[in-house]
Amino acid sequence: GRIRDFHPLDYAHVGRTNAPGRHTFFSVCRPFLLPVAAGDVGKNSTEIWLCFSVGVILRHISNEIMEVVYEDNHIIIVNKAVGELVQGDRTGDEPLVETLKHWIKEKYNKPGNVFCGVTHRIDRPTCGLVVFARTGKGLTRMNDLFRRGEVDKTYWAIVSNCPPADSGTLTHWLTPVEKNNKTYVSTSPRDGAVKAVLNYRVLAHGERYHLLEIDLITGRKHQIRCQLAAIGCPIKGDLKYGARRSNPDGGICLQSHRIRFTHPVSKNIIDITAPVPADALWQALAAQVAQ
Repeated sequence: GRIRDFHPLDYAHVGRTNAPGRHTFFSVCRPFLLPVAAGDVGKNSTEIWLCFSVGVILRHISNEIMEVVYEDNHIIIVNKAVGELVQGDRTGDEPLVETLKHWIKEKYNKPGNVFCGVTHRIDRPTCGLVVFARTGKGLTRMNDLFRRGEVDKTYWAIVSNCPPADSGTLTHWLTPVEKNNKTYVSTSPRDGAVKAVLNYRVLAHGERYHLLEIDLITGRKHQIRCQLAAIGCPIKGDLKYGARRSNPDGGICLQSHRIRFTHPVSKNIIDITAPVPADALWQALAAQVAQ
């Protein structure tokens, strides 16, 4: 038979057999393979759906998906993949913070519950650096750094249209609407709107797309996505904000590329840059920057 209740991001490979007996099937998730226990199959040709939550699969193959790029006693920085959820939401999918707890527990063989706190978030269809806290002290102090604007966050974005100037500052007023999970932009203050500011510069050009570097001055919901769309430069793959077509992986070409701050406990300077995504377009544009 089939198990029908599963989320699109939790889908499994369809295993089919034409012979009775015991066979091994493989579940597939974005698009990693996980061998599962063999199961009994009937005498007739049978189609079987094996369903697992993303979190369960990630725990088994975390070394292949979740990339920890910095770690100490108080904080941990992860290079998030497209589609991974930083913090739990109404989908019920296991978020990265829970996957990271399992990773810490298994790596250090910790008994009982493991602490891991979310200090900030990036959107699910994006990729790149996210900072988590391993201690309560680390969480409180990192939250203070973000609140005071003492964390420098640099993003890379691939856009379909080049901005009118090679560099500039964008200032808008944003109104998030929960009903459709979208943020609306205005060029002047409005009731309920919050001011949003970012700096950008053009790094590289392709035949159809352009690579931008963005420094966030404020941190608003969907800020980069909606502000770039407002000047006619939607991010590649971002259908919500005007892209013409989706990306094959369902994500958008926006990466949390670099993060810099003074460590809240040791006071050392933390300066981490994420590796460029393996996608051919990302690699081609990044190669121009490296020249």
